[in-house]
Amino acid sequence: MSFSSSSMAVARIIFMVVIAVLVMVLHGSTETLGTADLPDLVLDYYKQTCPSVEQIVRRNVEIAVFKDPRMAASLLRLHFHDCFVMGCEASVLLESQGSMVSEKQAGPNLNSLRGFEVIDEIKYVLEEACPYTVSCADILALAARDAVLLRGGPGWNVLLGRRDTLKASFSGANQYLPAPNSSLETLIANFQDQGLDVADLVALSGSHTIGRAKCLSFRQRVYDVSTEHDYDRYKRHTTFRRILRSICPESGRDNEFAPLDFMTPARFDNHYYLNILEGEGLLESDNVLAAEDDEGEIRRQVWAFASNQKLFFESFVKSVVKMGNINVLTGNEGEIRRNCRFVNS
Repeated sequence: MSFSSSSMAVARIIFMVVIAVLVMVLHGSTETLGTADLPDLVLDYYKQTCPSVEQIVRRNVEIAVFKDPRMAASLLRLHFHDCFVMGCEASVLLESQGSMVSEKQAGPNLNSLRGFEVIDEIKYVLEEACPYTVSCADILALAARDAVLLRGGPGWNVLLGRRDTLKASFSGANQYLPAPNSSLETLIANFQDQGLDVADLVALSGSHTIGRAKCLSFRQRVYDVSTEHDYDRYKRHTTFRRILRSICPESGRDNEFAPLDFMTPARFDNHYYLNILEGEGLLESDNVLAAEDDEGEIRRQVWAFASNQKLFFESFVKSVVKMGNINVLTGNEGEIRRNCRFVNS
């Protein structure tokens, strides 16, 4: 079969149009990672000054998670709570000092956030190996990645070069960290405040595939009759509610724990999304992703992640990298703390 010159010309034009579209798509997806705006963060930032940094962090995270499997979720949560208040600059690690009130004392963190001793140990080893070199903010980012990997989740390249802030924001921690009973509208607003979109919200909510929550965090979801109707209009999940009520009575036992994912509580997988499609997310802020999505866009994304773990992992990686780039300090901004709990004297 032969082609006329005009047919070949048309084919070339179509080919060029397709390539142009692909380039635009790829360019757009790169921008969503947020790395184009942050040239100071690089993969091999410590290649010359502290080449063993990733091995040291990973080894210490392995030890911590082996001793306490729940620590994986705690380290991931530390990174999240750091980035959502002023940016990923290790403000969450600072103790109260002088007129500065620690973010640890804020409502979403008090008697809840943990893993500080693990970060302290990593910092101590790094100061022995590479004094005054690796920031606490970078340690948080690396530890979160390694924690996810150790629970069967995806890995990703962590861009490095963050520096540590000189201040904490108690008020910011109370204002910007999502509450466990947040509405969908509130969650979307919380994420938009950080430059994150709805797709990031759904992907990062998948962090709740590991970890546990206190009774105080999910009691309202269990006993609020008005929301119970929304989640269980056909009364198919009475067994699940009965289990939760046995753990968390209407009063007392505030500090009793329940797993965020009853199916595979210690494994980072996509079961979280299966749970919320069934109305069996532990927290009210989990279930609203499906229950309050009137337009169906979020529900479709939840369905996609529930049916395709690989897709969830890929989306999670994009969003957690994007989150890890929020308002970072680089260059001569901030400092490299010697002790992650205190600014340098």
